[in-house]
Amino acid sequence: MNQKTKSKIEVTAIYLVIAVISIIIFYPLIWTVGMSFNQGSSLYSSSLIPENFSIEHYKWLFSAESDYLIWYKNSLIVSTVVAAGSVVITSFVAYAFSRYQFVGRKNGLYIFLLLQMFPVMMAMVALYIFLNIIGLLDTLTGLILIYLGGQIPFNAWLVKGYFDTIPRELDQAARIDGAGHLRVFWSIMLPLAKPILAVVALFNFMMPMFDFLLPSIVLTSEENYTLAVGLFNFINDQFSNNFTRFAAGSILVAVPIAAIYLFLQRYLISGLTAGGSKG
Repeated sequence: MNQKTKSKIEVTAIYLVIAVISIIIFYPLIWTVGMSFNQGSSLYSSSLIPENFSIEHYKWLFSAESDYLIWYKNSLIVSTVVAAGSVVITSFVAYAFSRYQFVGRKNGLYIFLLLQMFPVMMAMVALYIFLNIIGLLDTLTGLILIYLGGQIPFNAWLVKGYFDTIPRELDQAARIDGAGHLRVFWSIMLPLAKPILAVVALFNFMMPMFDFLLPSIVLTSEENYTLAVGLFNFINDQFSNNFTRFAAGSILVAVPIAAIYLFLQRYLISGLTAGGSKG
């Protein structure tokens, strides 16, 4: 087999893999979009291409009969606060571990690494009792605290790796010019770390929007539901069979995620590649 034939086979194999992956990814999405425009409510009466195109399900979601807008607002509040809070907290923690030498620094990094191996769900019983004691059970505030605390170890490692790639000579030059620690952090480190902070913001915005397990345990009142929990009730409650409404609501969840992604797109690739180059 000559080199030219071998190259054609390799290229064909690559395209086949891409085609299979594309079908796996896009088929459920196309089916969900088609279902959202089908009339009726049953999953079995829906089709990939709607026979009777209708936007009645989208209209119902925004009507007074539905709590969808309340759930959407709750999800946006949680996601926005978690994204912003994670960026602020992670920046300070990662800066301290990257630039300062202090007692327990090495052990602290090892603890962060160890904590990443255990999901938050393992501590859910303890967190449930803790939230109940401090009166934050069934509140968005309690849910936000769990998300913020649970993501600190992973985010700190990610951002610290990026901070380590920023030359220390920049810090030293700024201090020679009279800049203090906070000035160096605000004027030098944060502007240069925009790519990795954009990654942290996007990941921590997406997680509460899509997560179901934690909100379903922490939140019990319908007015406090996030989107994932609220939409689940469309198909889980007794006598519920609202698969088409569920599909319509699921499609709209992607709107803020797509907007944030497009806004941060120029930072994402460089942030993901550079964040793991140094540990």
